[in-house]
Order: sequence, then C-alpha cells, then structure tokens
Amino acid sequence: MPNDYFQFQQFRVEQSRCAMKVSTDACLLGAVADLAGATRLLDIGTGTGLLALMAAQRHPTVVIEAVEREAAAAAQAAANAAASPWAARIRVWPLSLAAYAASRPAAFSHVVCNPPFFRQALRSPNAARTTARHEAADTLTFEALASFAADFLAPGGRLTVLLPPAEMRDFEETAAAAQLYPATRLVVRHRPDGRPLRHIVGFQRAKVLIRATEMTVRAAGDDAVYSAEFQALLAGFYLAL
Repeated sequence: MPNDYFQFQQFRVEQSRCAMKVSTDACLLGAVADLAGATRLLDIGTGTGLLALMAAQRHPTVVIEAVEREAAAAAQAAANAAASPWAARIRVWPLSLAAYAASRPAAFSHVVCNPPFFRQALRSPNAARTTARHEAADTLTFEALASFAADFLAPGGRLTVLLPPAEMRDFEETAAAAQLYPATRLVVRHRPDGRPLRHIVGFQRAKVLIRATEMTVRAAGDDAVYSAEFQALLAGFYLAL
C-alpha cells in the first residue's frame, strides 16, 4: 500500500484522501516542464498538488493556480500548499475545468497537466481512482484540455502534457485542431533497452522544429538504481537518490 504521505526535500505531500498518489510520472513532469519566463501557471487536475508545489520550488516568483474536481483531493492539495514554503503563491480551486473556465481567469504563461489517459483499459472498481485515471465525457477530455489551453494561454505561452505514446499521438491531433503544436518532446523509457513508456511534450501556438530528447528512469542492468539523468533531474526534490 502507498504511504499516506511522500516527503520531499522542501515540502511534504499528504495523499491519504487522493485517489492518485505521488508517482514517478508526475515527478518527472514536474521536474521537466519548461518554466522559462513563467509568470502565471495553471496545474490542471492537480490531485495532491504535487505539480503546483514542484513549480513553486523551481520558480521563485511564479503565481500558481490549480484545479481539481474531486472535493477530497482538492482539499488535500490546498492543505499541502498551505503547509509548504510557497503558500502565498498557490491557490487551489475545487472545480471542474469547465467550471473554472466559466470564471474567465486571466491568461496563463504556462499550463501543466498529467491528464486521464486509460481510455481503453479496464476501469477500477474504485470510483475516485477511475475518475482520476480514465478519460470520460463528464471529466477531463483531450478536447477540453486543448480548448482551454487555446483560450487561456498568453501569447507565447506553453502547455506541457505527459501521456503514453499512443495517447500522445491522439492528443497531438486534438491539439493541432486547436492550433497548438509540439515544440519539445521527452521520450521516457524505464530502462535503456525498454520501449517508450511516456512522452512529455511542450505545446505552443507557433509551428517549430521539434526538439526531441530521451531519458531512462533506471540504470542499465540494475532496476534498483535510478539512471544518472533521472538523479540529476530530481536531485533537488527526492530525499535520497
């Protein structure tokens, strides 16, 4: 069973009330997302608040908003933010993305999201976990995410998304229909000889030549050891690497 909390170097994430716990995927997204020039950042589907907290640690002045439709998770994310060193810069809204959009927030320089992507997999009997993991018409669809970013990204803004390869191809088509295009791509493998498991892609309005890189989570030949590149990325966050 996952722990009720995850202790980072500068903050603690309580997660007992959240269906989706702290994961390697989310930590990678939080560490990799390009925050250059960040002024206002939105974390969509914040869950525990992890991505908002990582952004606050990485960027000393960015103002962060986070939305989470599950009331228990939103309350826990708000508590995690309040207990952090960056409480004054993070606000959590217990709303769906559609309800948040209806409030007409100011434009964002950056939007980050680890969206639901198990669209074809078997659904969990745990309703909260199902909502967190599966794309559904009444929750966070790819179309809703792309449309929101197109409407609320500031000029030159960046949307960063993490998905498995097949789902990322689908999302790229959806994003293109909203006139958002890949600018950067990180291909993540578990080990050097493994298949790609996740893509972390930065989208923007201008079409450019994509900057593509790769990384592995574990060292070659030893699943018990993180790769040097993973350790370098998370060195400022994990207690021990």
